[in-house]
Amino acid sequence: MKALYIVEPGKVELREIDRPKPAAAQVLLKVGLVGFCGGDLNAYRGTFTLQQYPMIPGHEIGAVIEETGRDVPDSLRPGMKVTVSPYNSCGICAACRRNRPNACIDNRTMGVRRPGAMTQYIAADWRDIYASGKLSLKELALVEPLTVGFHASARGRVESSDTVAVLGCGLVGLGAIAGSARRQAGVIAVDIDDRKLALARKAGASEAVNSGSTNLHEELQELTGGLGPDVIIEAVGLPQTFLAAVEEAAFTGRVVYIGYSKKPVEYQTKLFVQKELDVLGSRNCLGDFPAVIDMLEKGRFPVDECITKIVPLEEAPRALKQWEADPAAVTKIMVDVRA
Repeated sequence: MKALYIVEPGKVELREIDRPKPAAAQVLLKVGLVGFCGGDLNAYRGTFTLQQYPMIPGHEIGAVIEETGRDVPDSLRPGMKVTVSPYNSCGICAACRRNRPNACIDNRTMGVRRPGAMTQYIAADWRDIYASGKLSLKELALVEPLTVGFHASARGRVESSDTVAVLGCGLVGLGAIAGSARRQAGVIAVDIDDRKLALARKAGASEAVNSGSTNLHEELQELTGGLGPDVIIEAVGLPQTFLAAVEEAAFTGRVVYIGYSKKPVEYQTKLFVQKELDVLGSRNCLGDFPAVIDMLEKGRFPVDECITKIVPLEEAPRALKQWEADPAAVTKIMVDVRA
């Protein structure tokens, strides 16, 4: 069967690999749709420090159970549509001992440090499988990136009394918007693309700010009565947005970083102290799959409008190269791996 490989930075190719056989506690999945994520783009660019090469990318998965191992419970059966939690933790590090395996020191995410899903069949531990009788494969392939945004909202301890500003309206940022709106907070979406801001409103934002054409500080001050947002979630990964999050947060507010800045960030650290900020990292997700699936099953997210295009596996290398050339034009690219 065919599989997509990122061989090294700047080099992508299709290879033939063997079809896997499920172990006793595994399910064999016939993969349908897989999303490209920002990590895949950074792997292609050579800017993702955790990435191993060569590697099959892909951890945003919509699939169908083909076969189950003998130790898999009867609740999972062939023919069921599912998605997969792609994280693997060691169970013994400090994060795992604190019941936060999403931040495991030896985390092995599919497509990063172990083979991903951009191939026709994969085997996965049944405990990582989430099924839905209502969602399409396309919707299931959106679950994982949305959980990353949901987790950021949880890290920020977002409550109904909060005003939350989300910097960046890619799919993970849209997940943070939807997750914060689900907690009944007021949400301000910030981006430089009016198309993405329109999507953000459909995902749950009550306000939208184009920081490319307006003054971000003035807009946030006006929208918050001069106080600043209670929570700012950074989902871009640029030095200027890292700085803006700290500068614009309210006194005693919370700042949550999802993105990775590729360059050093210089802070005026007095803002940390004077504002007594909680500055938090947010990695992967922790128990957010059921909540995202519930949201999608209720039709409360603009699924079709978030997908820029769907390409067959043979065209995936070219799609990745095109994305690298014009990243602003893309919200989500999905790869259809069905033969």
